[in-house]
Amino acid sequence: MRSMPWLAAVGAALVALAVALCTVMFTGIPPAHAAVGLHVSGTDIVEANGQKLVMRGVNHPHVWYTSRTSSFADIKALGANTVRVVLGSGKRWGPSTDVANVISLCKQNRLICVLEVHDTTGYGEEGAAASLDEAVDYWISQKSALVGQENYVVINIGNEPIGNTNAGQWTSATTAAIQKMRSNGFEHLLMVDGPNWGQDWQYVMRDNAQTILNADSKHNTVLSIHMYAVFNSAAAITDYLNRFRDNGWPLVIGEFGWRFAANEVDHETLLSEAVSRGLGYLGWSWSGNTDPILDMAAGFDPNQLTTWGQRIFNGANGIKATAKEATIYGGATPTVTPTVTPTSTPTSSGSCRVAYVMNTWNTGFTTSVTIMNTGSSAINGWRLVFTLPGGQSITNGWSASYTPVSGQVTATNAGWNGDLAPGGSTTIGFQATHTGDTTEPPSFTLNAAACQVA
Repeated sequence: MRSMPWLAAVGAALVALAVALCTVMFTGIPPAHAAVGLHVSGTDIVEANGQKLVMRGVNHPHVWYTSRTSSFADIKALGANTVRVVLGSGKRWGPSTDVANVISLCKQNRLICVLEVHDTTGYGEEGAAASLDEAVDYWISQKSALVGQENYVVINIGNEPIGNTNAGQWTSATTAAIQKMRSNGFEHLLMVDGPNWGQDWQYVMRDNAQTILNADSKHNTVLSIHMYAVFNSAAAITDYLNRFRDNGWPLVIGEFGWRFAANEVDHETLLSEAVSRGLGYLGWSWSGNTDPILDMAAGFDPNQLTTWGQRIFNGANGIKATAKEATIYGGATPTVTPTVTPTSTPTSSGSCRVAYVMNTWNTGFTTSVTIMNTGSSAINGWRLVFTLPGGQSITNGWSASYTPVSGQVTATNAGWNGDLAPGGSTTIGFQATHTGDTTEPPSFTLNAAACQVA
């Protein structure tokens, strides 16, 4: 950026001061602090660079299926840009002490990570539920894993935090939770669910939305509605969404199901309205439900999508058709590129180490490949060469281009991850099919130098 002449600089400073003073004088609300990472801008969620992020993804029940880490890659491979991850505070489930690893899985798979405490579900009506205050205590206990991840992580303070008993307590409880998060130094985008088991059918969240938004000293909170049987008609959905749009309140559809019966949510209207309005949506849920009618993938197998899974991922207004990857990861849906197009001329790698981690199922697998520069010189542009065993073939890849898709494969850096400083690393990955042989490549070379296999 060019430096401004001193006179213009003074003028700009005076204008900024006047705007700030007017904001306080006429609205009573101080101007928001400088944004850190993901943040609210009007009714939108935007990244630190100002680019709009529209969440397109699903919920993953991680706390109950902690070994299903391949689900992150599977959800990404089907086109999602966001995953909402179920965690436990220890009151009913968990405690989830693997937050750092969950965030790493999201980042490895180029997903925005919405983290939620599920123990609060139905508080006031469900006797075992945790309060929002207890949920905040959990987030404080995990703060070291969360600070610095504001570009990638949204903290959904508590899932469906109030049941149908005394739903009015939601306003004060949510206000206090937001303020406690901020007083403890969290700068993340916060997400808050409505009462009435998330469905807000008594309109407590709708009628107190501005109070909640004003309670956040960072002005960085998004409201979340969960749509199930209460929203079984087009009128119920559009009327609710219109109220938030007309008042300029930021909103996402944090959970919803599908119309498997006449009295269930009108998901067709929901999807079309969300897309036309630019609203984020996160469907429930990937797999593992006690009622499998809500599973998108049978047995966590991405090759066995259910009716619901096919609809939300591959249908009109669905994830694959409308998701756009966050620009923090490059901003494009990863695909296998048939030709090698280096972004720069690779330099000698010196020495390197590769960590190759596979998650397999009956006919396929996903792989996370971490490339580490263990030499003393920087790498400026890289090509990683390895040979896939017979019968293995890449179907989808991310963070690199891959050619060919079987046999001896060359992975070439993307535009954003080609430079590796000494000690630096990058993680790429791909999804592939196999015909029974799930062994790993025996060796790797980076810019013609043999790599140690971690």
